[in-house]
Amino acid sequence: MKPALYYIPPRATGACLLLAALVLTTALPAFAMPGAGKTPRSIIEAQQDVPPQVKGVDVQEHLGEMVPKDTRFTDVEGREVALGDVLSKTKPTLLTLVYYNCPMLCNLVLNAQVKAMQELGLELGKDYEAVTVSIDPEDTPVQSLERRRRHLQSMGKPEGAPWHFLTGTDGEIRRLSEALGFKYTYDASTKQYAHPAVVHVLTPEGSISRYLYGTTFPPKDMKLAILEAANGRVGTSFDQIVMSCFKYDTASRRYGFYIFGFIRLGGILVFTALATMLIYFWRRELKKGAAA
Repeated sequence: MKPALYYIPPRATGACLLLAALVLTTALPAFAMPGAGKTPRSIIEAQQDVPPQVKGVDVQEHLGEMVPKDTRFTDVEGREVALGDVLSKTKPTLLTLVYYNCPMLCNLVLNAQVKAMQELGLELGKDYEAVTVSIDPEDTPVQSLERRRRHLQSMGKPEGAPWHFLTGTDGEIRRLSEALGFKYTYDASTKQYAHPAVVHVLTPEGSISRYLYGTTFPPKDMKLAILEAANGRVGTSFDQIVMSCFKYDTASRRYGFYIFGFIRLGGILVFTALATMLIYFWRRELKKGAAA
């Protein structure tokens, strides 16, 4: 089996970069040093950040921007549909871009998505929906149907559950991927796509609310992203309270405890308790006055 081609942008600290620079400076042979002749191509490529196969693979976040709802795709029954026709108008949507012949990464992403969806405490169809689009124009509706059936069965969901699997032409796929900032390339030597690992969270209006990265998705992060995208339209009252105590950290790309939200929540609870107590004593005094 050929290795999968994918790229998850690295997070390097300043110390790591400095150490790498020192290693390269001390380890390179004399002909690779500045002024010592032409540097061999192999050394130049070895010093670059990413392998040649994944150059240009990245995610450029377009938060708040709308996805192109007029893009045309083919559903599992072979019918042509507009993206806007399968996106929920009232609930958030988890949108993933994969391809069906991917030997590794796409399966990891979709399996991790399924696992997180099973542990969300939210219900597919009631609180959110899902759409998966293949980036390979050679993929077929038959493959879409097989993948959709497999993942819904693993979740114990009926075949009519609102998780849409779509295929399309290269032009329409590119329109959607560019709107999402999802940068991928095709490697002809291995006949594989190099692509990021990410789940996009869309609002009911179709704008991009959050990007969830990696091959594992903590259920807490996915749930908070869905609640955030819904803006109070899904979830319980307790979910909305919890939402005020967590904030998305762009550095770690995770939701973290938000101390000021907790303080604000504490203030609201204290105010509510004091108001309840004052109303109780006020009503008791009124009853005493009426009895007298």
